[in-house]
Amino acid sequence: MTGRGVDQILPHPSSPAIFEEYMHDAREYVDLAASKNGPIARPVGFEYVWGDGLPDLQRATVRIVNLETAVTTSDDAWPDKGINYRMHPENVPSLISAGLDVCVLANNHVLDWGRAGLVETLETLRASGLKTAGAGRDLAEAEELAVVDVPRRGRVLVVSVAETSSGVPVSWEARRDAPGVALLRSLGEDEADAIAERIERIRRRGDLVVASIHWGSNWGYEIPEAHVRFAHALVERGIDVVHGHSSHHARPLEFHAGKPILYGCGDLINDYEGISGYEAFRNELVSMYLLRFSSSGTVELHVKPFRVRRMRLERALPADLAWLEETLFETCRPYGTEIGTDGEGGLLARAP
Repeated sequence: MTGRGVDQILPHPSSPAIFEEYMHDAREYVDLAASKNGPIARPVGFEYVWGDGLPDLQRATVRIVNLETAVTTSDDAWPDKGINYRMHPENVPSLISAGLDVCVLANNHVLDWGRAGLVETLETLRASGLKTAGAGRDLAEAEELAVVDVPRRGRVLVVSVAETSSGVPVSWEARRDAPGVALLRSLGEDEADAIAERIERIRRRGDLVVASIHWGSNWGYEIPEAHVRFAHALVERGIDVVHGHSSHHARPLEFHAGKPILYGCGDLINDYEGISGYEAFRNELVSMYLLRFSSSGTVELHVKPFRVRRMRLERALPADLAWLEETLFETCRPYGTEIGTDGEGGLLARAP
């Protein structure tokens, strides 16, 4: 979530005007963070927000994020939306500095500044060499998969969709003649079949497929049964990883038929520092999810935690790792997932 307050500390901040009930200037989120953990000297460098997370990003082969902001100079705020995230296009080097490969865009903030803002987002990201999925100038483009070539290994295919439970308005759905997002109208077998059909049109032997889904509420650990059924259905149709997001904190992890399902990854970058009301969920404790695939098809799922301080990733403390281990141990128990430390400063999730 590199818009709003995060955008304000980068070298080219957007106009700070926002239209929230309690906040009218995005710089107030910077002030909140400063009141919590100390001042932030502005402007920061483009790589600043990634902080101690940069080495992990640089070691990764493919990096996929849910980019939950418009990247635009548009002033056409979506009416009555309430919360509008915007990142200035000239701040895109911040995304590039992390070596990102794919930005999935089917979420509830990518049209915060109108359809023209979405089109500018697409053009800006693609001109910067970043692949996108989940939104487009029309329905066909929104449904296209992002394809990342991995030399001597094959390809990673990424399909991105959003479900209305995450706050995506139905009016944001891409149409044959209008920009928008790839929207799931239901979580039934037909929708799972449709996603699988789109994948099979371009899939080659050896491809690894990630289904990235924006769904569910912002807070809480309970996973709706419909989400579990749909995730299982995708795996049974050949999906290798289900990458779920929308929640602001980590939710349970599951393995189905040996394939990892991340029901809610939580935030990695945000401007929530200093906001009160949900302290029990430890929103300042964020994670990267590092998946290692072997040639035989087995996968290791590592969860690497960080703390957000002054809008920058810092290494998690031992007490933070212990809290996350206990929390995931309890919340993953109904799914049979085993959680333990990995000896690398993170956690390792294992199939039962």
